[in-house]
Amino acid sequence: MHGRHLARPAHLIERVSNDLVARQVAAALAEDLGGGDVTAALVPETQQVRATVIAREAAILCGSDWVDATFKQLDPAIRLDWQVADGGRILEDMPVLRISGAARPILTGERTALNFLQTLSATATAASRFVEAVAGTRCRILDTRKTLPGLRLAQKYAARCGGAKNHRLGLHDMVLIKENHIVAAGSIGTAVATARRTAPGVPVEVEVESLHEFDQALAAGADIIMLDELTLDDMGIAVERNRASGARAKLEASGSITLATVRDVALTGVDYISVGGITKHVQAVDLSMRFEFAA
Repeated sequence: MHGRHLARPAHLIERVSNDLVARQVAAALAEDLGGGDVTAALVPETQQVRATVIAREAAILCGSDWVDATFKQLDPAIRLDWQVADGGRILEDMPVLRISGAARPILTGERTALNFLQTLSATATAASRFVEAVAGTRCRILDTRKTLPGLRLAQKYAARCGGAKNHRLGLHDMVLIKENHIVAAGSIGTAVATARRTAPGVPVEVEVESLHEFDQALAAGADIIMLDELTLDDMGIAVERNRASGARAKLEASGSITLATVRDVALTGVDYISVGGITKHVQAVDLSMRFEFAA
């Protein structure tokens, strides 16, 4: 069974489970702490502090759950007062989070908390830039599987905070037939037919590198056809051929798409544009934590 009702991203990550966040934070803290924080031990155990996380640049915030979990695991008594929610815009020199509690665990958790916050905020910010670039078109920006190992759901959640849509989560929830699959299977038609038999009900996408391959994928009944590295003219032709067929497939553009070119790609009429750079080329958002010792 196939059809347009399947031709969409398979999942939308609205939030990452508390259990997974806790496990990711625990692993990060273990990596950082080792046998203990020998520097934080220089501070008196009873010392209380207040601290503020400040943005050094404009961005989209993401990662509050990971920050909360970091300090909860170190000291549940630490108080966190968020000034901006995930998905919110932050500006240069804007306070993002106010923290109060024992100095030692706050010092210990500072880097782990900021690592999560700056990385996920960077992903959300990158996504939002691509989303804004195609505003007013019918095209939607998708993320990819090109994520940081162990942080896939976190980065896909961040992409959602930036306004993008989620593509497949992994190898289990969508068939994506690429060049090597086609070679191994013998043809696009054979690969699609086999996918229908071995994974019934699962959306089937085919990556094509030419209009000739596009025609084969369309004839085979693919739910989604990925136009990889096609020219703008060829993308436009593919859109017209798909419409002439009754718009049987959703069309996704990919490959070397940048902020400078993404709008032109969207204007060809494709349904989706997938951008690996949203998750793999991120540059951490500049955030810092300032301490103020309590009286």
